[in-house]
Amino acid sequence: MAKALVIGAVGQVGSELTLALRKKYGGNNVVAATRKSEFPPEIAASGPCEYLDVADKAKMKLSMQRHGIDTIYQLAALLSATGEKNPDLAFEINLLGLKNTLDAARESGVKRVFWPSSIAAFGPTTPRENTPQRTVLEPSTMYGVTKVSGELLCQYYFLRYGLDIRSVRYPGLVSWKAEPGGGTTDYSVAIFYEAIRNKTYKCFVGPDTVLPMMYMPDAIRGTIELMEAPAEKISVRTSYNLAAMSFSARELAEEVARLVPDFSCTYEPDSRQKIADSWPKSIDDSQARRDWGWASKYDLRKMSEDMVSNLRLKLLGK
Repeated sequence: MAKALVIGAVGQVGSELTLALRKKYGGNNVVAATRKSEFPPEIAASGPCEYLDVADKAKMKLSMQRHGIDTIYQLAALLSATGEKNPDLAFEINLLGLKNTLDAARESGVKRVFWPSSIAAFGPTTPRENTPQRTVLEPSTMYGVTKVSGELLCQYYFLRYGLDIRSVRYPGLVSWKAEPGGGTTDYSVAIFYEAIRNKTYKCFVGPDTVLPMMYMPDAIRGTIELMEAPAEKISVRTSYNLAAMSFSARELAEEVARLVPDFSCTYEPDSRQKIADSWPKSIDDSQARRDWGWASKYDLRKMSEDMVSNLRLKLLGK
């Protein structure tokens, strides 16, 4: 059976995608890779692991060849807020790292690559309501710049070399398994953690801030469904819009308060507010729905109930 390599396997998406792929295709058929110092026990025990850096093309190429890799999930990235603190590093990891991966894949005979873009590819000149699949892409962050550039690079490698690269523009992702990791939408995760731990949260965006969000199980399922779709169904070779729900920070806080008695939320917008204000409020993902049957399953209420239930068990043991 062909094997997959997940680069960035201990990140917010990678840690859950790796386990989902191993469950679906078998542990030995999914190689987890990170440049960090250690793997979480669940990943370390369930299949092969590699220490790889996207800056080292030669080592990635050797790993692909040694394992007989057929499919790559390239998830290594510096997120939006963290990227603004170190734009040079964001450029190196997010864009040069992607090019290194695509070159190593092409030279190693890899057939298919997944790389995630983001709503950060949009900017203040993009229509904010029901943002179209094809629209203005003028981001105001280095993270967004690398996502737009990466989308075009993926399309180029498909057109020039025939490398089957597939991508989605993730909205804000919410997960109980991984704590916030430096993104502008991290308030949507942190609010649940702080509600369970302290019953209070100071939100770094204003109460009326509305952004597109998605619960991680939907994101993982959508990623796998995209990669399993027949090639002739894929009409977008930059990156597909992907959507699930949109809500304001206040609506999220009200939902958390419904589930966590005595919870309170205050608002103290910081530099991340400007980034959030440059992104869409809602996304048109009709192209993904038409091409490969995408459909989300979680809304705000269903997601919140699942988040609180799992975090109570994780953080409080009950």
